[in-house]
Amino acid sequence: MVSESKTAAAPAQKARYFTAWRWHFYAGLFVIPFMLMLSATGLVMLFDDEIESARYGDMLTVQASGQTMQPSEQLNAVNKAFPEATVTQFIPARTADTVSRFSIQLPSGETRFALVNPYSAEVTGTIDRSDSWYELANNIHGTLLIGDLGDRLIETAASFMILLLVSGIYLWWPKDAASRAGFLKIRTDSGSRLFMRDLHANLGGALSVVLLLFVLSGLAWAGIWGGKIVQPWGSFPAERSKNAPESVITHKMLNHGSEEEMPWNLEQTPVPTSHHGGHGAPEPNVERKHSADVSIDQVVTMAKEVGFTHYKLKFPKSDTGVYTLSANTMSGDITDPTQDRTMHIDQYSGEVLADITFADYNWMAKAMAAGIALHQGDISIINKALNVFFCVAFIAISITGGVMWWKRRPNGSRKLGAPPVVAGNGFWVVGAITLIAICLLFPLAGLSVAAILCIDWLIFRRVQSLKQAFS
Repeated sequence: MVSESKTAAAPAQKARYFTAWRWHFYAGLFVIPFMLMLSATGLVMLFDDEIESARYGDMLTVQASGQTMQPSEQLNAVNKAFPEATVTQFIPARTADTVSRFSIQLPSGETRFALVNPYSAEVTGTIDRSDSWYELANNIHGTLLIGDLGDRLIETAASFMILLLVSGIYLWWPKDAASRAGFLKIRTDSGSRLFMRDLHANLGGALSVVLLLFVLSGLAWAGIWGGKIVQPWGSFPAERSKNAPESVITHKMLNHGSEEEMPWNLEQTPVPTSHHGGHGAPEPNVERKHSADVSIDQVVTMAKEVGFTHYKLKFPKSDTGVYTLSANTMSGDITDPTQDRTMHIDQYSGEVLADITFADYNWMAKAMAAGIALHQGDISIINKALNVFFCVAFIAISITGGVMWWKRRPNGSRKLGAPPVVAGNGFWVVGAITLIAICLLFPLAGLSVAAILCIDWLIFRRVQSLKQAFS
C-alpha cells in the first residue's frame, strides 16, 4: 500500500516541482536586471557619506576655534554672498570640525548647499545638490530616470520578487536524496554547474527572509502598493495636530527632489499653516523672501531646549508657511528610528503647531520607520556592513541564476530553455492559492500575471514558432 501511494504521488510531485521551477524561471528572467540595478545603486547610496567626503574633502571640514557664531549671523553671510538666492533650509554642523549647510535656490532654479564655517560665519564654498552620486543612484533606484513608468516597472519587478522567493524556497527545500546532497552546502569539486546551483540556491534560500524585508520596505516608496495602498494606512492624521489650519502643501513637498527628508508616514499629511499674521493661502512650491517674526536663532534655541540634536530646519515657504524641524533615520539625521521627531512652528508667534514623535506613529508607521532605517543601513556600522554583504549576495544570486540559464540553454536552437511542462495528477491547489494571494496583495504583480496568461493563451500557444521558443 505504501509503495503504491509513493508511486502515485511521484508524478504529481514532479509536476509541482517543474511548475514551480517554470514560474521561478520566467519571474527570474524579468527580475534579474532589476535586482542587479537595485543592488548596485543600493551600494552607492550606502557609501554616500564616504563618496561625498572623497569628492569635496577639505570643503566640508573646519578648524574648531572657540564659540560658534549665531545661526542668524551665518544666515546673513549666506544672504550677502548670494543676494539673489532664496535660503530654504539650515543644517547645523554635525561635529565640531564640520561646516554648517544652508540650502539655497538660485534664480535659475539650481539648488546648492552653501557651506559656512560656523566659527567665523564665512561662506567657504558651495555644492550643487543635483550633482550628487547619491541623488543619481537614488533616481535610478526609484524610477530608472524615466519617471512614473520606471517606478511602475520597478514595482512590478519587486512584486515578482515575492513570487521568485516563494517558488525558490519550494525548489530549495530538500525533498529527496539529490536535493539533500546540496542543501546548505557549496560543492566546489562537482563541476561548475553544481557549484553555481549550490551558490544560487543556498544564498537565495538562506537570505530569503532578508530579501523579503528589503522588498517590502522598498515597496513602501512605490507608487501603487506604497503610495495608494500601504502608505495611507500608516499616515499620521493631520487632525491630531493642534487646531491649526492645514495648507495645500504636504510633507512630501518638503523633500528635496528624490532625497527623502520627511518621514514616510508624514509624506501624505498636510503641513499646518502659520495663523498669526498670515496673508492668504499658501502657494505650493513657491519660495519667497520675507521676514518672519520668529528668528532662526529662536527656533534653534527652541530645538535645543526640546531635545533635538542633529536635525534639519526648513524655513517658511510663504507668508503662511511654518518652520519645520525634522530629525529622522530616513533622512540620515539620527540612527535610532524611535527618536524620530517632526515639529512645525508658527513663524509669527513661535507656537508649536505640531510635534510628532515615534510614539504618535501607528503600528504600520513604526514598522516602516524601523524597516526603512534597516533598509538604508542607518542604524549602525554593523547594519551598514551587513547591507553591503546583502547587496553583494543579491548580485551573486542574480549572476549565478543568469549563468545557470545560459549554460542549460539548448545550443544552436532558438528555444529560451524554459523548464518543461510535466503532466501530473490533479490541480495544484496550494500553488494556485499562493499565486492568487500574491496577485491580490501586490496589484502590479496581479496585472502582470493576468497579462502573461492572456498573452500565453492568445498568442504563444497558437503561434507555433513562439510556442517552441518558449518551451
